[in-house]
Amino acid sequence: MSSRFRKLSHTIWHCQYHIVWVPKYRYRILQGAVKEAAENGIMAICGYAGCEVVELNVQPDHVHLVVMIPPKLSISDLLGRVKGQTSMKLFQQFRHLKRKPYWGNRFWAKGYCVDSVGLDADMIRKYVRYQEKKEKQMEQLQLSD
Repeated sequence: MSSRFRKLSHTIWHCQYHIVWVPKYRYRILQGAVKEAAENGIMAICGYAGCEVVELNVQPDHVHLVVMIPPKLSISDLLGRVKGQTSMKLFQQFRHLKRKPYWGNRFWAKGYCVDSVGLDADMIRKYVRYQEKKEKQMEQLQLSD
């Protein structure tokens, strides 16, 4: 049986977080190739930082990330890297994004929402994984009204 804890040289840890952030003005821009590039960038940056992505769900207007972050790295440092580096790469790869009105040099809105994940991790992972289905069901219900 494997432990939920990770080990560093002098630390045993389990720091898992559910983080949500949005594109600037909550534009529904994270679709198709832009979504795929954002996913790949987030996975690569987290891996390079020594973090383990547990779940990642990129929606058209927001991102859900459940991630294990070692205690030597702050959440704000990780999100600064993720948002900064993905922003630069997305603007380089998809030059048309810079021409969106009011876009400026920022792809992501300021800030993020973070919650620590405890023993209810499976419930949160399922929420992140299946949120898209729930949103589509809600949209269909609203259209049928």
